[in-house]
Amino acid sequence: MRMRRTDLALEARELWQEGTGAVTALPGVEAYDSFREGIPVNTVKVLDGQGEAALGKPRGSYVTLTLEGLARREEGIFQRAVQAVAEELAGLIQPIPGEGLVLVAGLGNRFITPDAIGPKVHQNVLVTRHLVRQMPEHFGALRPVASLAAEVLGSTGVESGELVRAVCEKIRPACVVAVDALASRSLKRLCRTVQIADTGITPGSGVGNHRMGLTQDTLGVPVIAVGVPTVVDGATLAADLLGTEELPSLGEGSALLVTPKDIDSQVNDLAKVIGYGISMALQPGISLEELELLLS
Repeated sequence: MRMRRTDLALEARELWQEGTGAVTALPGVEAYDSFREGIPVNTVKVLDGQGEAALGKPRGSYVTLTLEGLARREEGIFQRAVQAVAEELAGLIQPIPGEGLVLVAGLGNRFITPDAIGPKVHQNVLVTRHLVRQMPEHFGALRPVASLAAEVLGSTGVESGELVRAVCEKIRPACVVAVDALASRSLKRLCRTVQIADTGITPGSGVGNHRMGLTQDTLGVPVIAVGVPTVVDGATLAADLLGTEELPSLGEGSALLVTPKDIDSQVNDLAKVIGYGISMALQPGISLEELELLLS
């Protein structure tokens, strides 16, 4: 039986519970809910091989923030969302030793809106590597940060993973933060959630187009993955709406991917939240007001 497609660890855990009818804790997995800046946060930790087999996710921590208020334009939600992303991201970066260079890699295709989250985040990241090197007297207190939009094989002829690996070999970052679009099992989570994980990422996995993974094994440095679900597989959506475990046969519609009608504005909003959140996580001494001035 073909499995429902999702890149979110919290949804993989939900599917396991629904499929087994279990209400007890999943062996090899620890999960809990909390709040950050008033924003719901779900944390799933895959602890061992048993947890990996159950969820189909490599062992590590998966933190999912639910940003419902962003779409509703709640008062103060942008500042709270940025701060929440920054704090959760900082928690995963903190164990990485040193204050060395961080490379931010925006994955995806800038010309296809649901896949443009990575390149748009790249445009909202404060890059400082050149400033720290050229004017240390003014910018020496900042952490060096480089950023690139890796794009996709179809437009460059180069695997995004190959490109990021080549850059890593050249500039030797202490850590990579990779940003990409994901797939969800449910419409309600499209452009409403941000997943942060310390396990790396596989470009194209959200649409079933797996490429070279960006992980510590392939790049030689820790990789923090930041993802936003922007599409839901047609069969997965149909099964979710019908409340069935088995994916229905949709014929020609089996390759359908569904995305919100206002995907343009939602991707723009989330890219700014994530880009600013990454920047504040890497530069904790900079305020949101200062960051907006530097990026304007």
